[in-house]
Amino acid sequence: MITTAQDEINLYVFAVRAALGDLPESLRDELLEDLPEHLAEVLAEGEGSLTERLGSPEAYAADLRTTAGFVGGFPDPPTRTDQFKEMRDLALARLRTVDLRLGPLFGAARASEFLVLLRPAWWVLRGYLLAMVLAWLLDDSGQPIGLLPRIGGSEVVALLLLAAGVLASIWFGRRSLRLSEWPRRALYAGSVVLVLVALAGFSEADSSSRDANYSDVNYDNPYGTIEDLFVYDEQGRLIPHARIFDQNGAPLRLGNAYCYDEAGNYTEVETLTYPYCADRDPFRAPSFAASAIPSEGANGPGPVPDSSAGVGPSAGPSVGPSAGSPSVSPSPQVKGR
Repeated sequence: MITTAQDEINLYVFAVRAALGDLPESLRDELLEDLPEHLAEVLAEGEGSLTERLGSPEAYAADLRTTAGFVGGFPDPPTRTDQFKEMRDLALARLRTVDLRLGPLFGAARASEFLVLLRPAWWVLRGYLLAMVLAWLLDDSGQPIGLLPRIGGSEVVALLLLAAGVLASIWFGRRSLRLSEWPRRALYAGSVVLVLVALAGFSEADSSSRDANYSDVNYDNPYGTIEDLFVYDEQGRLIPHARIFDQNGAPLRLGNAYCYDEAGNYTEVETLTYPYCADRDPFRAPSFAASAIPSEGANGPGPVPDSSAGVGPSAGPSVGPSAGSPSVSPSPQVKGR
């Protein structure tokens, strides 16, 4: 009668060792080296006896034989070597061992038994991927498909195509075990292609999502050629030491904060007010280019025309009387009585 978990582990190991009695002792000890620790982990991770979880000791010993490459004792030397077959059998044996070792992690005797439970979820996912690939092939609207298989941007078509793809995938999935060898291989190959296409699409969508906030704008700055700024009042008079702000109260900085003379020598401007170089007023009369007062002698662009008079702006700058010329005031007219 089994009273403790350690007793159950010892009996199971003893039975497995007995089932491997025809193997060399060194090989048998190597196969059973980590078995007690593995059985202890199986008991600690779930309910049920070792026989219920892993099968009979004889079946477990048969799996160990497959791992070691022995089935029913030592085989006779093969008449000819099939290297591909040997590699395949060795890979399958290792996969069966991994399947057996990972099973308790998923609450099953084998990991493959847990994957069988996920088949319906895979059928639905495969139908979704099939619908997305068909939408990608048939859509020529140039619009992004998104997470639904839209064709021409229609959500109704997307839902119909999605439903058709999922139902078709479930129908094939339920009948895949009854298919002959080549149709079943074609179904598996198509599923692999769908997975590869889906991974490429998800990678592209992830890259587009991460780069959505970045926009490479390549344009020419229309203010790149401005060197100075001249501000005039309503009457066309130059306003010296002007400051310009935007709607948020931030000062605007345009042009180059330095002046240069006719010889090409540059002088840095200490105060950031406009204009930087008053003597470069584009409307200043040449005779007053060296005037100390910026607005003195300036021709200016002319006063702002009165819009109510219906007169548009003049084609060129209005030229006022030049400084120093005598001003003539009209004589008052006196009417006789």
